Amino acid sequence: MGMKNQLYYGDNLTVMRESIADQSVDLVYLDPPFNSNAGYNVLFKAPAGQKSEAQIEAFEDTWHWTDSAARAFEDVMRSKHANTATMLKAMRSILGENDMMAYLAMMAVRLIELHRVMKQNASLYLHCDPTASHYLKLLLDSIFGRTNYRSEISWKRSSAHNDAKQGRRQYGNIRDVIFFYTSSDEWQWNWQYKPYSLEYVKRMYRHKDAKGNRYRLDNLTAAKPGGDVSYEFMGTRPYRGRYWAYSRQNMEKFHEEGRLYFPANGGTPSYKRYLHEMPGVPLQNDWDDIQPAQGNENLGYPTQKPLALLERIIEASSNPFDVVFDPFCGCGTAVHAAAKLDRFWIGIDITHLAVSLIERRLKDAFPGIFFEVHGTPKDIGGARDLAARDKYQFQWWAISLVDAVPQGGKKKGMDRGIDGIRWVRAGPKDGDFEKVLVSVKGGENVGAAMVRDFKGTIEREGAVGGMFVTLVEPTREMTREAAAAGFFESGFGTHPKIQILTIAGLLAGQKPDLPAPGRGEGFKHAPKESGIEKQSRLKL
Repeated sequence: MGMKNQLYYGDNLTVMRESIADQSVDLVYLDPPFNSNAGYNVLFKAPAGQKSEAQIEAFEDTWHWTDSAARAFEDVMRSKHANTATMLKAMRSILGENDMMAYLAMMAVRLIELHRVMKQNASLYLHCDPTASHYLKLLLDSIFGRTNYRSEISWKRSSAHNDAKQGRRQYGNIRDVIFFYTSSDEWQWNWQYKPYSLEYVKRMYRHKDAKGNRYRLDNLTAAKPGGDVSYEFMGTRPYRGRYWAYSRQNMEKFHEEGRLYFPANGGTPSYKRYLHEMPGVPLQNDWDDIQPAQGNENLGYPTQKPLALLERIIEASSNPFDVVFDPFCGCGTAVHAAAKLDRFWIGIDITHLAVSLIERRLKDAFPGIFFEVHGTPKDIGGARDLAARDKYQFQWWAISLVDAVPQGGKKKGMDRGIDGIRWVRAGPKDGDFEKVLVSVKGGENVGAAMVRDFKGTIEREGAVGGMFVTLVEPTREMTREAAAAGFFESGFGTHPKIQILTIAGLLAGQKPDLPAPGRGEGFKHAPKESGIEKQSRLKL
């Protein structure tokens, strides 16, 4: 079976143990969230002139010492990684059973699995902030071996931060840490370069040829002999105690190509080293030249990393058709960059909201891209199981089936009876948009009263219509109540004001009776990438 692009919904620990084979990954990038008491929001785009209401808390990155953290700790204690167990036990004795310790235990067991799935020449980049970076480095040393530590990269993510406000009495935190480790002492590496500074160019490449190309002069002599290097060339010889650095044949070739510079005083010639032929300055570990995601690239995800950052990492530590793995996908920047650079990829996220966002992002950027999605319900049995396990995950998944975006959050009362919104075109003009509300019912007990309540919500919110999505088949009274609501005109036809849609019908391909969605509503759209034809063929 050939490699395919894979997107998984679920706990990355479970997915790695059940679905990711030993030594199958060439490059790992992970950005595990840690920032106590901070909520992560996904923002959705509303049509121009409309209020952007659909802001939802996707998940909280607060970690607590619970049964899950305790089990993760015990898993490490029972693992073959004795050094990691010793390290984690020492951390627990110092830190106690608090949020930081919960985070470290959960990360330790996952880093062990990441080490297992990496090939012998694979690389890992762990992106974090200084809050926990020192603890994470100790864990990485214990798992990968301190001799396989390669670098600590500092990424300057902003020019200023409000940590430095008057009264806070601290420096502004404007950098993230990225740890670079490898599986062994042999790893894939492609040098990356930064352009020379203008000052350096002016100082070092002072000469110009007839075409205006800048060059600098390089020495053609060497301190020690090596072969045919003691000859006279064009009436000149190296200075006393020096030798030509090149053979006579190479010197003649340089002369034919016009690469030699002869000084007016008749001294030894120099080699013309052209600026446009030089790759630049080899990349160091202080990255201050990549800005945060901005403009069309910014999808509204607060922790979204810029594509340029991931492209640099992927180009440096992998080759086309290698496998890139991101176990904390977020909004999917790593898999987007991997697709753009013709790598295979595997991504995992623990929320259906993120998986839905990534699906849309990839399809927008790479029309025709091929990838498989795992862990989302494929039949009514899977839908029932998800509804029973997690009400909100079920809602977010069901809302994605009708091409809508979530509304509200997990706090009681935030949704005002609305689970999702879909903006639809009401006319031919750019600003002609109206909203259709979504109500999702994952329980077994549904009735006509719920449809009547939904009708009242639609009227209260000034929406043109609504979609009532239910896990079970509607009753006859529910169908009558929906039909009694009547229709609305969109400028593209007449549509039911309330549509009852079943999960079974949606899974079978049923589509809502609504105007075709445009590009002015719903999730923010990722710009289409150029040169996409290769990625659509990446299913060997």
